[in-house]
Amino acid sequence: MTPETAGALAGLLASLGVLVVVSRLRARRIRLDQRLAPYLRPQRSSSALLRSPTTTGPLATVERLAAPVLRDAVHLVSRLGSPSADLRRRLTRAGRDETVEQFRAGQVVWGVLGLAAGLTLALLLAATRGTPPVVLVVLVVLCAVTGVLARDWALGRQVAQRESRMLQEMPTVAELLALAVGAGEGATGALERVVRSTRGELTAELERTLADARAGAPLTAALDGLADRTGLAALARFAEGVAVAVERGTPLAEVLRAQAQDVREEVRRDLMETGGRKEVAMMVPVVFLILPVTVAFAVFPSLLVLRVGL
Repeated sequence: MTPETAGALAGLLASLGVLVVVSRLRARRIRLDQRLAPYLRPQRSSSALLRSPTTTGPLATVERLAAPVLRDAVHLVSRLGSPSADLRRRLTRAGRDETVEQFRAGQVVWGVLGLAAGLTLALLLAATRGTPPVVLVVLVVLCAVTGVLARDWALGRQVAQRESRMLQEMPTVAELLALAVGAGEGATGALERVVRSTRGELTAELERTLADARAGAPLTAALDGLADRTGLAALARFAEGVAVAVERGTPLAEVLRAQAQDVREEVRRDLMETGGRKEVAMMVPVVFLILPVTVAFAVFPSLLVLRVGL
């Protein structure tokens, strides 16, 4: 390492240290409500007996020491990541009960794991290959950012898988609802019968819709909530069709059968599109692997004969 590179690296580290110290001091600035908090007594809104007991882990002291750092890291990730409203909707679509803050904390943990992996890889490269420090610092930062983004990518994949399962379950659930309505059940009774007799992601959403209806909300409003909680256009059309049939008194069984047929047609179209994309992807090994090997087997004997003749 040349003296110029060492001086530049030392200056970079010193500037980063100054920025970290200044940011920490600004984050720890005492606000007015914090100054007045010791002199004010908050009023309890409920009995102390109803509060859930605070559970402490085996490393309670470490948790208390790491809590401020984790809180600041969560704020940093929330600034750099997706908006809280969008993240909350994606968590709802994924069927997860955790809050936005808990997901941000998970992102911080994944980022720390990526940082640890990057540090390990950087130490190995520095010990074996003598990689420049600037490249190692960039590698560590990229590993940490990759860990944070991997958590968000895993959530998106979970949302896509859950909605795919719901789309596959929807025709069967619609047919069962149509059979129950045709047998004389009302809309609420048919939903209760289907929820009792089936299992799956769509059944869980229908169970939540029934819970909203039992809590006092109209069935049409509960169905609108079902459409809002999911990102599937087919499920939104299904909920809207059932709500319109309940409000206007149209034959519900026919509406449900038409909805099931529409979903089957949409699944068939998606399958054909996927098959078309896979067909194009299958041309890659054929063109770049199988065809060159075939040409080599066809040309090699001719080249050998020509070489022998010469």
